[in-house]
Amino acid sequence: MSEKKAVVLATLDSKPDEAKYVCSVLERAGVIPYLCDLSLRPHDIEGAVSNGNDFAQAAGSSWKELAEMDRNQASEFMVKGASIILKKWLEKNKFSGIMGLGGANGTSMSCAIMRSLPTLMPKVMVSAVAATGAVQWYVAESNIAMFPSIGDFTLNRITRGVLNNAGRALAGMVMVHETTDKAPDDASPLIGISSFGGTAGCVNRLTETLMNLGYEVIHFHASGPGGKALESLARQKDLSAVLDITTHEITDYLVEGVYSAGESRFTAAIEVGLPQIVVPGAIDHSNFWVNQVPDKYSDREFFQYNAQNILMRTNSEEFEAIGNLMADRLNQSKAEFVILIPTLGFSEHTTRKTYDLEGNECGFWFKPEVDKVFATALKKRLKKGRIVELDLHINDSEFADNCLSFLLELLKK
Repeated sequence: MSEKKAVVLATLDSKPDEAKYVCSVLERAGVIPYLCDLSLRPHDIEGAVSNGNDFAQAAGSSWKELAEMDRNQASEFMVKGASIILKKWLEKNKFSGIMGLGGANGTSMSCAIMRSLPTLMPKVMVSAVAATGAVQWYVAESNIAMFPSIGDFTLNRITRGVLNNAGRALAGMVMVHETTDKAPDDASPLIGISSFGGTAGCVNRLTETLMNLGYEVIHFHASGPGGKALESLARQKDLSAVLDITTHEITDYLVEGVYSAGESRFTAAIEVGLPQIVVPGAIDHSNFWVNQVPDKYSDREFFQYNAQNILMRTNSEEFEAIGNLMADRLNQSKAEFVILIPTLGFSEHTTRKTYDLEGNECGFWFKPEVDKVFATALKKRLKKGRIVELDLHINDSEFADNCLSFLLELLKK
């Protein structure tokens, strides 16, 4: 059996003992540790295979120059340089797992480096901020396993136990990890589908049919991290095609809702040339936390979905903006695509009524004249692809079957 190796990321100017302890845990578990020092300031502590100066130079700077920058700027250089060097190591199969330990800044740097590495590589982060809401940004579209350090980083019976558990967890994953994330040549094509409860009828029928046809399917829940994961796998060409049934995150992006997937949503398949089917699934609302709707939306129509989420009905201005954004991005597509528009409703919520923030009934969710604004804006601006409008609801079986037919047509080409 070939030797197994793992990278350990830490700032040796603040956590030297903890980093060396983790390395000893890995060694006892049969894994060779490569300790990498992410310190932003020069020091003479030994023990790292690569240090801040190596990473700074890889990013076009130096350790001394980083010391004169503010922390954010220096961190960006450190992440960039470390990512460059670790990717070069990977080309030589030099390691098959990675672990970081740190506070807020150390976690931010380590997780950013981990996110630049292959999707299925084992990744573990022991963090003093792992129990905070910031974890969604640290993990984002990746598969990082977060271990709360419980206490801040000093060695004692508690933190040793955490570091021991985390180190052994990584060692276990590394021992069985394949050296490549690439699927075998005879693997079934993997189709990415964006999903939501409000579009489940369409998504479930497509999934069942595709699997019966021999395809492999992965769902991406359209609540922010899911959209980021879709974009990441599409950009890495781990997907053969995209059924973007639930483009809901674009609405949240435009109104600053809590389910935004950020600026990069709806770009990867377009950039790398993956065939895709695009549907305005669940763009008829945006998401906010209950009792945290911004004041500027206080006069709008809502539906409280559960104890945490309140949905705001999309208006004409927002539908126009969504249509324009989709058209602008799809006009850059390197592959063929088809947009299917269900004119009888974009989500399951068409059967609901709307309410103001005081709970008073306003009217009906289904507003076909308002919804039409999306298609009008899209058709006016789109220069490529094909638009198909169907007098169906998004969750009608016939609508899903149309999505499948057009996808199979694109895949044949």
